[in-house]
Amino acid sequence: MLLDQDRRNSGARPGEPPHAAYRTGTAPSAMRRFLGGSLMGVFLRLLFLSVLVGAFMSMLGVTPGLLFWRVVDSVQDLIYLARTQLNDVAGWVIAGAIIVVPLWLISRLFAVSR
Repeated sequence: MLLDQDRRNSGARPGEPPHAAYRTGTAPSAMRRFLGGSLMGVFLRLLFLSVLVGAFMSMLGVTPGLLFWRVVDSVQDLIYLARTQLNDVAGWVIAGAIIVVPLWLISRLFAVSR
């Protein structure tokens, strides 16, 4: 691979390591690194994707409000399911403890008497 075609070396002089660009002042700004490009380029990409997703949602008859309330309902259903399962598990623990604890206590009493 030729040094001029190495994408990792962009901004650095030929023969210098890729991090040399940061020492020479040609490093991208923190905002540009965070956004993944220029502000206008990112804005245009997001605008285009928003139009595509909005059109797709419109074709399916999905609105942002409907989507929000579906998510809220799903979270509420999950909470209800978790509560009922915990209630069932608590009942199993109590039912088992009614049998296990007295048997354990009796076995300990017999073990101590030896």
